[in-house]
Amino acid sequence: MSNIAWEKVKLARHPKRPTSQTIIKELFNDFIELHGDRGFGDDEAIIGGIATFNGLPITIIAEEKGITTEDKIKHNFGMPHPEGYRKALRLMRQAEKFKRPILCIIDTPGAYPGIGAEERGQAQAIAYNLQQMIGLKTPIVVLVLSEGGSGGALAIGVGDHIMMLENAIYAILSPEGFASIVYKDASKADHAASIMKLTAEDLMDLKVIDQMIPEGEGLHINLSPALEEIKVELTKALNKLNKLTESKLLDRRYQKYRKMGVFIEQGESHETTSKD
Repeated sequence: MSNIAWEKVKLARHPKRPTSQTIIKELFNDFIELHGDRGFGDDEAIIGGIATFNGLPITIIAEEKGITTEDKIKHNFGMPHPEGYRKALRLMRQAEKFKRPILCIIDTPGAYPGIGAEERGQAQAIAYNLQQMIGLKTPIVVLVLSEGGSGGALAIGVGDHIMMLENAIYAILSPEGFASIVYKDASKADHAASIMKLTAEDLMDLKVIDQMIPEGEGLHINLSPALEEIKVELTKALNKLNKLTESKLLDRRYQKYRKMGVFIEQGESHETTSKD
């Protein structure tokens, strides 16, 4: 019996799967990158800047894994430090000030777990982003491109409209991490993936995401069909969100996450009752 979830994990990590910098280049031909958190330094695991989309200004914040070996090292394999999340929040506040919508592109195995990152407040940076994003007075669209791992992904993942590529994954931690904790054996990652509810289909059912973007043959084979779909759906989402007043936008976002939490809690309660 095939393990669809584990196959999705492998596709999400495929070495030829395009990263955020490719998506940005294809969607926005006038992207200007901005750097630094104005406190410690510039974290290249997160790319941020401004561009135009359909003739209107937009802020883009994206996690970047890198393409070549040298590039992967430069971008720390897409694992941000706290200064990366602080840079992201700085750019979000700038977008709010100038009334620009925000596109966040998620692609990370997780926040960097190194000593330096912890010393500089990794957990606090992630938690603060969550708190601040829920109240940002500008539209936020989120695209889960490939791998959405743990708080490292969620730190730029609070949005009004959340899209996810068909072969992407989004979960509380990696299947290997889950298997190590639950089964004390990382080699059982394939089984862990099958019960983690990490695929786009699973997360649509759980109402964690709003939309699944079909990939056709897969991004690693042909990017064009999915790219066109992203363009269309991003246009629709921004047209809808830009029409909302600030108060309506914030209330809609608040209610979205309240309902999401209640729905998941009820689902877990039902599952526990069924097992009992």
